[in-house]
Amino acid sequence: MDQGAVGQAHEGAAPVPASAAVAASAPRGRRPRRSGLAFDLTALALVGVLLIGAVVAGALSISQEFYSARAFVERYLGLLAERRAADALALPGVAVDSEELAAAGIGDHASDALLRQAALTSLTDVKVLSEEEAGDLTHVTVSYVAGGYPGTTTFDVERDGWIGIAPAWRFATSPLAVIDLTVRGSMKFDVNGFALDKRQVSPDGVNAVALAPLPMLVFSPGLYSVSVSTAIATTPGVAVLSDSPLTAVPIDVQAQPTAQFVEVVQERVDEFLTACAQQQVLQPTACPFGYRLEDRVVSPPTWSIAQSPTISVVPNGADWQIPATQAIAHIRVEVRSLFDGSLSEIDEDVAFDVSGTIEVLPDGTASIQVSGPGPS
Repeated sequence: MDQGAVGQAHEGAAPVPASAAVAASAPRGRRPRRSGLAFDLTALALVGVLLIGAVVAGALSISQEFYSARAFVERYLGLLAERRAADALALPGVAVDSEELAAAGIGDHASDALLRQAALTSLTDVKVLSEEEAGDLTHVTVSYVAGGYPGTTTFDVERDGWIGIAPAWRFATSPLAVIDLTVRGSMKFDVNGFALDKRQVSPDGVNAVALAPLPMLVFSPGLYSVSVSTAIATTPGVAVLSDSPLTAVPIDVQAQPTAQFVEVVQERVDEFLTACAQQQVLQPTACPFGYRLEDRVVSPPTWSIAQSPTISVVPNGADWQIPATQAIAHIRVEVRSLFDGSLSEIDEDVAFDVSGTIEVLPDGTASIQVSGPGPS
């Protein structure tokens, strides 16, 4: 083909429309945009997955911190540490009734007088040691320091419905315990500095038997120190750590007489013996000393206390007693012999023992009864 033909061919060819040129080049332009969109969607999906994972992890963390079994127990212990007794008592499963007490074998009645702020002592260093599931129960074991004494307690908790999507909990076994308190020598006593009277907390009220144990509900864990400090009796504190939920803890406190009380009793005994010595008879009425004589008395005898007894006071059940203590009286009397009618004077010491009982009356005063084995 010659150049003319070639030229004709170029000249005779139909021109290519602009739209066709655009259409022809379009496929090359779309492929990069589709690839970028797929990358963006993949990145968004990955971000979504990460966000969902973060939300789930956060929810699990919040659930563990605020809505787990251990968190429920920590909440209870935190209220005790803050001495918020009423709030701790209001947590599900804490309060108990007579049926639960009877089922636990610790009686069907107990005073709630110690379930208050004034009777709580310090609770620090609370740490959860373990959390174990056993069927429907979860055992949460914690350590702590109660009133300066370390302890460990395991609590049984169970599910109690839901709070939204989070589980709620309750104590399957109440964390309360009972102390069976016997106080000898006083109707009044203190628990952690909180003053009580047996007649206030006994189920028998004003007819409370002085030596009958007093069942009293207490929080567990907790340290409870019982002491007596009255004008009559005193004792250092006897402390017990309540660390086992729904169990009975016996406490037996023996008060001792105060020095002031012993002085008062000594004064009353001395006064009693002085009054006895004022009776001008051989056998003073209702007195621990006297003199037996076969001869005839010429003049009224005179008595004096040559040696006063140094008394002591010891516990006697709910009350007190004065142990037998030796004393010496002195008698002077002129007598006439029935045998020969002669006159003589008796001037002798008469040894005797003095003892007594002391009853503490409902108003807090003491009734002292002095006695002895009788005249020699």
